[in-house]
Amino acid sequence: MERREMKIWVVLLLVLFVLVEGVVSKKGGGGGGVNIWPMPVSLSYGHKSVFMSKDFKLKTEGSNYKDASCILKDGFSRFLDVVSLAHVIEGDFSKFNASTILQGLNVVISSQDDELQYGVDESYKLLVPSPQNPDLAHLEAKTVYGALHGLQTFSQLCQFNFSSRVIEVSKTPWTITDQPRFSFRGLLIDTSRHYQPLPTLKKVIDSMAYAKLNVFHWHIVDTQSFPLEIPSYPKLWDGAYSIQERYTVADAAEIVRYAQRRGINVLAELDVPGHALSWGRGYPSLWPSKDCQQPLDVSNEFSFKVIDGILSDFSKVFKFKFVHLGGDEVDTSCWTSTPRVSKWLEKHGMNETQAYEYFVLRAQKIALSHGYEIVNWEETFNNFGDKLNPKTVVHNWLGGGVAQKVVAAGLRCIVSNQDKWYLDHLDALWPDFYMNEPLTNITDPKQQKLVIGGEVCMWGETVDTSDIEQTIWPRAAAAAERLWTPYDNLAKDPVKVIGRLTNFRCLLNRRGVAAAPLIGLGRSAPVEPGSCYAQ
Repeated sequence: MERREMKIWVVLLLVLFVLVEGVVSKKGGGGGGVNIWPMPVSLSYGHKSVFMSKDFKLKTEGSNYKDASCILKDGFSRFLDVVSLAHVIEGDFSKFNASTILQGLNVVISSQDDELQYGVDESYKLLVPSPQNPDLAHLEAKTVYGALHGLQTFSQLCQFNFSSRVIEVSKTPWTITDQPRFSFRGLLIDTSRHYQPLPTLKKVIDSMAYAKLNVFHWHIVDTQSFPLEIPSYPKLWDGAYSIQERYTVADAAEIVRYAQRRGINVLAELDVPGHALSWGRGYPSLWPSKDCQQPLDVSNEFSFKVIDGILSDFSKVFKFKFVHLGGDEVDTSCWTSTPRVSKWLEKHGMNETQAYEYFVLRAQKIALSHGYEIVNWEETFNNFGDKLNPKTVVHNWLGGGVAQKVVAAGLRCIVSNQDKWYLDHLDALWPDFYMNEPLTNITDPKQQKLVIGGEVCMWGETVDTSDIEQTIWPRAAAAAERLWTPYDNLAKDPVKVIGRLTNFRCLLNRRGVAAAPLIGLGRSAPVEPGSCYAQ
């Protein structure tokens, strides 16, 4: 977006907020009085209110899911926490009509399996109250992960009533049927440019669940630092910024566990052969030379042994079916300017472009040997797409039109075009995030299915724990609705979702997430005193 256009957007938003301030501040959002984000597949509602009892219980009558790992139980506990928002429930329930009191939620899950993988069924149906048992709400799902999404939606129907001092569900009876449009709905977090402490990562994961994002893309290492412990090559994390800015194997396993219990997969990235200078701080032989330190030395078998060791260690922790092998922004000049490497290239009949292809394809074979399917940044496809393994998922980031070419070639694609879905681009405003359509100009239904989803990217050059949340939110939420909600249910004009997105941003704030105002650039501060609903 040009600067002039960006400023016009900001001015328009300011004007619109002035116009809708009275409505939004009274009703809590737009969307015809429905404040659910992302918008479900279908819903109906009425004009009555019910109230959650102080002892609101979880029931599982008729469910096949045994919850041995307590995923549902813990999800229900979190539901109660975010619904109450730390308010004291002190209302006198004896003054309420008994027929208006919800005693609990009955959750019926048909699958006994709680393995989380790509393509898991995330659908659910929510009834508040249950027509068969009006003192209960009713939630149906194929899997526990669909049930977790249903709990997130239910939580958005609930609010603390400051008059009665109890939790109210208005506009009942609700009937909501829902499932995601795309199976891959990601957020990239970069922990190399700035270290992100474990509590920060967990808080980001919690907020992802609120917006129904389901892939935490962990860009763990890069040129600047290598913070992760690799038992097979223990000197690699010598590349961390400091001894305190590291993640142990147990730390990584805890992030995977924490995310999985919220229905979120962790996609680990090992970017090769570029962006790897930090590797050589522990193992200098990985550098082409001490004066030319990246990409990894293509002529040295040790480079591939280290990749094999890392991916072997990854496979014990990161159980998602995909691993991200990067492959972007590879400046091969170090290979040609280093005499030893240059001689190796000549001996093997390769120029630098062919050596780049050789490195990427060999890394792919190593990943496949450890049971992974591969994600690579789009430069690999742009340079040698016909040579990539058929199990490759091409990650688009440079711009538009690439996804069309990828799926036409029969490969899968993830969309993250930087002009619309890079969160570090502070001049990319939330309407840009909302209107970015992954299937642009892809009309063949078979090819559309090859676009497995999209991802917003929080690159870390100017982001640490002090500003990460307000840089992510609410813009990531705008993309989250694009990835969850059926295309026909999406607003064709972002102005129509201002009230509802404002409401979700304010909900995030009340839940302790530092989401920035909608007005202004990414992570802008409020422009003046006033209600959250007018920002």
